[in-house]
Amino acid sequence: MKFETKVVQAGMTPDPTTGAILPPLYQTATYVLEEVGKDKGFDYTRSSNPTRQVLEEQLAAIEGGKYGVAFASGMATVDSCLKLLKAGDHVVCSDDVYGGVSRHFNQILVNYDLHFTYVDSSNAANIENAIQSNTKLIWIETPTNPLLKVTDLEAVGNIAKKHDILFGVDSTFATPVFLRPLEYGADLVMHSTTKYLSGHNQLIGGAVITNREDLFDQLKFVQKTIGAVPGPFDCWLTIMGVKTLDLRMKKHAENAQTVAEYLEAHPKVASVTYPGLPSHPSYDVAKTQMSGFSGMISFELTGGIPAGKTVMNSVKLAKLAESLGAVETMITHPATMTHAEVPREDRESRGLTDGLVRISVGIEHVDDIIADLAQALEKV
Repeated sequence: MKFETKVVQAGMTPDPTTGAILPPLYQTATYVLEEVGKDKGFDYTRSSNPTRQVLEEQLAAIEGGKYGVAFASGMATVDSCLKLLKAGDHVVCSDDVYGGVSRHFNQILVNYDLHFTYVDSSNAANIENAIQSNTKLIWIETPTNPLLKVTDLEAVGNIAKKHDILFGVDSTFATPVFLRPLEYGADLVMHSTTKYLSGHNQLIGGAVITNREDLFDQLKFVQKTIGAVPGPFDCWLTIMGVKTLDLRMKKHAENAQTVAEYLEAHPKVASVTYPGLPSHPSYDVAKTQMSGFSGMISFELTGGIPAGKTVMNSVKLAKLAESLGAVETMITHPATMTHAEVPREDRESRGLTDGLVRISVGIEHVDDIIADLAQALEKV
């Protein structure tokens, strides 16, 4: 089955009771059992829910995996993946990760005797050099948030296999439309379903996909025990969003390529980072492992911080907002928004300056997006 068909049909069967073409919304907390000891698969929605099960099967199918596990947020998903570890274990992590992830690792999980080393994962040798005797997980974002670094997943997959280490990939920015990390040796693929997968700024959610039954069993146990599960309605909305994922992602990428080229040629723009530009330091790797470059762009203006603030405060069509990956174009100041709690010295050491601007390019007409940026840049 082709990918375009999977996003529409995977996991979907007509409702056996009514013939409804869409999966029913099972908005229930509990289920009536036929008799004591007879298990029909559902007893309590924290443990399982038919709507959530459809979503998990759908996400596994489009990612090319066997098993999916859905959670209440992207961060709940990350936390649940880290619960595969035990006290004393060590993690090698991309240095440019979402600020919520580094905050969780550095301010919470270290208190449970987990240890973290951050490296520029765009150079696979950095990952291998950071491996210790107690390293149990390599955690990669690609492209990263917000600097859009790209990691060679095949190279890292070989390193993980060589050292018998779990390999997890946050592929939220790329989505299964453009990248499927399981094909490159990943054991776990994580998504914030809040973003592109649902695609309409209407919910919070997360999911992890794996081909390994042992990891699936452990994650399902964590899901059931901790209870950080998405509600049935959020699952249903995500199912609906995924049906248009292929169409939306290709439009996001088409628009972003045009916007990135426009910004790169603009005299008031000092630098642009987008994996689809030949100027991107990992452009060749991105071309090899990705079939498209998604909708995220980061850039800096020649006027530095004041210019960046002027642009962000002057856009009209684009929305000044925290999130990303929705049909609307959104603009973000990472230093004061998504990565505000990352210490300044840590941000600056990895290139995340106070002047960095991040754009989540939407699916509006690209001429309107550029016109909005143009009028904002005129004010600088």
